[in-house]
Formats: sequence, structure tokens, C-alpha cells
Amino acid sequence: MTTKLSYDRRHFLGAAAITLASGPLAMIGSANAKPPKAKSFKNLIFDHIKQIDAGVLNIGYAEAGPPDGMPVILLHGWPYDIHSFIDVAPLLTAQGYRVIVPYLRGFGSTRFLSGKTFRNGQQSVMAVDIIALMDALRIQKAIIAGFDWGARTACIVAALWPQRCKALVSVSGYLIGSQAAGQQPLPPSAELQWWYQFYFATERGEAGYGQYRRDFARLIWQRASPKWKFDEATFDRTAAAFDNPDHVAIVIHNYRWRQALVQGEAKYDDLERQLALGPLIKVPTITLEGDANGAPHPQPGATATKFTGKYDNRIISGGIGHNLPQEAPQAFAQAIIDADNFAKI
Repeated sequence: MTTKLSYDRRHFLGAAAITLASGPLAMIGSANAKPPKAKSFKNLIFDHIKQIDAGVLNIGYAEAGPPDGMPVILLHGWPYDIHSFIDVAPLLTAQGYRVIVPYLRGFGSTRFLSGKTFRNGQQSVMAVDIIALMDALRIQKAIIAGFDWGARTACIVAALWPQRCKALVSVSGYLIGSQAAGQQPLPPSAELQWWYQFYFATERGEAGYGQYRRDFARLIWQRASPKWKFDEATFDRTAAAFDNPDHVAIVIHNYRWRQALVQGEAKYDDLERQLALGPLIKVPTITLEGDANGAPHPQPGATATKFTGKYDNRIISGGIGHNLPQEAPQAFAQAIIDADNFAKI
């Protein structure tokens, strides 16, 4: 099933205010309602990052909502950070959810506990990080949602550890891949979209990203979300997360690993073998796609057969690009609430 939803930025704050008083989010907002106090949430929560040892990392994360609320873990992508969810989080906490937004390895205040640990960016290890975070926070099961790297990570958790995932929200559908798939040639127009992957495969690309990471991120934002008119303060707030000392190493390894140009760690080989088979996802799932996504992504609904539980695919219209949670926070929050309700049926 595919649903097309219209999103008007001018109506977002009005619609959000209605939800604070009346329960589940409405998909169409009211321009006359008062907005929620998202700024106070930002100052109290996203500017006060917690830290916890989890697996091989000390993970930085934002947290809000009642401690006994249903946990929702929100996962960002590259080149983005936790602030992609700055407007999603208060909508969910207003509904009683406990919201946790971690920095992925190589971003923000997340650090390796040992300088000797291999700076690994392969797909399975990021999902292992999230399981370790859940263990450290004593969370047995959570709703997991994300986009870009975060969507892939969320899909992997749902596929390999379904007992830990109550429901899934994934931007751009099923993103689990393999090194074998990454080596398959694509039509030239598709290969062109992956230009940075080939750039990162070179020593010049690694040096260039290290030197110009902010300029690089700005270009990706502009190309991936061509209709999103973000301001300098919004960009700078996220770009600070790229100053992490392991950021370049993680990004470069991630893209080189996809093309089998570098190896991962042997201890994750079994997980990667399972992922290479394209495991089905059985948990209740909603997938989302913006109508102006300029980043490489599957065609909307193309991966629907990978989801065998209750499922819906939604196209969010209104010029919404790749950073869907930040560009269409109401639609993203609504998907989480609806996926949670799927799990209750």
C-alpha cells in the first residue's frame, strides 16, 4: 500500500500545537493554532547531551520524555546529525514517548573507548552499536526510526534482532545491502548520483573530505534536498558534529567497505552473511519517501516485498527531500505513532 501525503511547511506548527492537546497527530494542520514550545525543548534537551558507555563506544545522545514511556530511538544519517530530529522529538514526547537520539559513531560527542579500536564503518557494526546502547540503557524493546545511514541501521536491527524492535520507520524503504551488491555496475545516470562514493575510494578523496568536510556536507544537503531552504544557523548547528576526531575515518571506511575496497572486522562476518541474503523484516513498518529526494534511493515501494508484517509506504509531497525528518517533522512523527499502533493490532 502506498499513501501520498501532502505537507505544507506553513501549516506544520499549527498542526503540532493541536496534537499537544488532542492526541494523535493530524496530517493536515491548522494555521490558527498556537505552536508548541519547541525552542525550550531544544535548549533543555539537545543542548544538554548525555553520555553512556555502550559496547566499544561512549555514546552521546539526547533524551526526552517520561522515563517509563515507550522508547523511540531516532537515527540520523550522513552528513547529518541528531538535529534532524529537533522538531520530531517534542511531537513524540507530547504523546508520552521516551525519545532517544544518539550520535552515530564518528559524529558529535560519541567517542571510541580505546584508541586501539579499529575505526569501522561497515553496515552491521552500526546496528551492533544500537543494540549495545539499548543494553546500556536497559531498553528491551523500542520503536526504531531513521533516514540514510540511520534507516539502514534501523532496518538491520529490525531484521536481525526483531525481538528488540517493536516497530520500524524507514525513509527510502529497505536499505540493507552487501559488498557483492555494491560491486554491481549501475546505469550511468545512477552511477553519477554516487559520485562521492567513487571520490572517497581515492586517497585524494579522503584528504579532500578531511580538508573540506563542511563544504562537502553543504553540497550534499543542497543536492539531496534541492527545495529545502535551510539557513546558516541550521547548517552550522549540525556541521559541528563533523569535528569528531573519528568522523573522516568512519565515513571513508563506510563507503570503501560497500565496494569491497577495504575489509571489515571478522567478528561481524556472520552478521554480514545474514544481511547479504536480504533478510525479510517482519515487524510492523512504515516507509517514507519525499517527493523531492535528490539522493540515490530505491523507487518508492520498490522494496515493499521485504516487509512481511503490517506495512504502509507513504510519499510525502511538498518539495520534501532526503532529510525528511527535518523537512517534514510532522509526517515523520505521525509515521512513528502509526507504526506503533500497527504493533498493537
